[in-house]
Amino acid sequence: MLNGKNILLGITGGIAAYKTTFLVRLLIKAGANVKIVLTESASSFVSPLALATLSKNPVVSNFVKTENNTTDWNNHVELGLWADLMLIAPATANTLSKMANGASDNLLLACYLSAKCPVFFAPAMDLDMYQHPSTKNSLETLQSFGNIMIPATSGELASGLHGEGRMAEPEDIVTFIKNYLSDGLPLKEKKVLITAGPTYEAIDPVRFIGNHSSGLMGFELARAAAALGANVVLVSGPSKYDVKDDGIRLIRVVSAEEMYEEAHPHFSESDIVICAAAVADYRPKNKSEQKIKKSDTDLEIQLVRNRDILYSFGQEKQSQYLVGFALETENEIENAKEKLKRKNLDAIVLNSLNDQGAGFGGNTNKISFIDTNLDIQTFELKTKADVAKDILYEIVKRRYA
Repeated sequence: MLNGKNILLGITGGIAAYKTTFLVRLLIKAGANVKIVLTESASSFVSPLALATLSKNPVVSNFVKTENNTTDWNNHVELGLWADLMLIAPATANTLSKMANGASDNLLLACYLSAKCPVFFAPAMDLDMYQHPSTKNSLETLQSFGNIMIPATSGELASGLHGEGRMAEPEDIVTFIKNYLSDGLPLKEKKVLITAGPTYEAIDPVRFIGNHSSGLMGFELARAAAALGANVVLVSGPSKYDVKDDGIRLIRVVSAEEMYEEAHPHFSESDIVICAAAVADYRPKNKSEQKIKKSDTDLEIQLVRNRDILYSFGQEKQSQYLVGFALETENEIENAKEKLKRKNLDAIVLNSLNDQGAGFGGNTNKISFIDTNLDIQTFELKTKADVAKDILYEIVKRRYA
């Protein structure tokens, strides 16, 4: 939900500000880009240097900035427009009152008034302040504007009192935002299993049989599924790509046999299964434990078949929506339809090496999506990120529409 999102974090001057270092770390871990605006008093409770280090962005607190003997300004409008969402945590009674009444006497408030994105706020103050009618009025007014309140919790407060007014814990703030953003998404709480990348079948400790798959298509499918609210398990062969989205569990494998063993335990609990991996059909019958030395004679390697992951899924399929990939060089449509039927798939994604920009190794692909009704939806050449969105749209349309 937060992967790639631009989050503008506003920190105000309450004791709960010390928790924002943990909050920033969780947001970054979730894949978000974070910029931070402090009120002047907030820097008494949390170090701007620590926040800048964690967010990897300068922390700002004033309209005016001076660098290298030059004077410039921090553009609140630019910050407000940059953000996909704004989060104010902690939000003190003072700041809440100013937000509710349109006051703009600091950079954070100016950013708030300039923001065109959803604004979340996490109140934090002492018990009596939280229960005061003026505070309740501020909370009601801000929510009537469309802002989203992350409710304060009960517990020990800075004054020593016990009661409501404690800022939600950083983990709960992140979970609250994710749940809010995922509401209404078509794959919320759905489980998606994806295989990606090549497999390497060892000949000896330094050589293998493999292919040119980079794994990018599978990784983009995982990101697209997670963005639609799914919990994703991504089983990938050797690939340079990585994911930071905590909605994606990445399991790395090397061989076809390892991919079979790692993927199968997740199949029964999956709602959607997409086999995008370029799995080797064969492996050497005997792997040499030592590097094979070059000789003056030809080398023959006996190959044996690997277990077919996609076929086995088709045989075990109950309610899963099962999608395979077909990379063809001739009779593309006929071969894809035959594979669709033989492996008991719900759909197959066809690409052809005859189409420039399609297939392994690049950042683009050109596909046709074929379902069990033999309905063929053909797409133009696109980036693999956009192709992944197209594939997920076709699946959702057929499965959940």
